[in-house]
Amino acid sequence: MQTIERKQTNQRMSQIVIHGNSLYLAGQVGEYHHNVADQTRDALARVEALLEQAGSSREQLLQVTIWLANMADFAAMNAVWDAWIPLGHAPARACGEAKLADPRLLVEVIVVAARE
Repeated sequence: MQTIERKQTNQRMSQIVIHGNSLYLAGQVGEYHHNVADQTRDALARVEALLEQAGSSREQLLQVTIWLANMADFAAMNAVWDAWIPLGHAPARACGEAKLADPRLLVEVIVVAARE
């Protein structure tokens, strides 16, 4: 049986859960900027830092779910995403609209990745 490793854990959640060569990240958000592009950049920087901590990278993304507070922000979020994702390494991805935990939040990114 493979062990489950949890990092940055508190009573409610873990930021990283590792099971075998797969890792799962808690939803990542950005600082409370007034635009989705800046929040997306922040969230993706947090994703990248957690991937590094867990022994993974942007090139090893398997699946990403992105929640937007407003689908009108889809193009602006995608402009940041497209610049961040390495060419040829796009994961399976879904994007939808959702009411996020704080009304100042415009985007949340949820990641499943592989690691070596």
